[in-house]
Amino acid sequence: MFKGEYSHSIDSKGRVIVPAKFRDKLGEESVLTKGLDGCLYVYPKEEWIKFEEKLNQLPLNRKDARKMTRFFFAGAADCEIDKQGRVLIPAVLREFAGLEKEVVMVGIMNRIEIWSRERWNDTNVYDDMEDIAEQMEEFGLLL
Repeated sequence: MFKGEYSHSIDSKGRVIVPAKFRDKLGEESVLTKGLDGCLYVYPKEEWIKFEEKLNQLPLNRKDARKMTRFFFAGAADCEIDKQGRVLIPAVLREFAGLEKEVVMVGIMNRIEIWSRERWNDTNVYDDMEDIAEQMEEFGLLL
């Protein structure tokens, strides 16, 4: 499981250092794709295959299912970590996530999220966590 928050800079070629604690868990092959909330998702290959199988089971006659599948697959890219511990983020994904200089990598269980520092700060405000926690009870999450 991935966990933790790490800040890094993206270089002029679109490469960013993957935190050492994430590298081993990612393995040799991983998949980078658009994520929800304006970030990017990075999945280890095994987790991507599981996600792929779930998307493949969605009914093709549903417009929202086709749209969801396109969202994740159209921008998906296989990625490898280089010898310096960096991953190259394709330009289309950098543009989607607004990645320019400062990025935040966050471990979220089976995936990593990559955020622009600005979006991370704007999106992840936790002043309503008590209300959210109460709503999660319906999913069986009791704190």
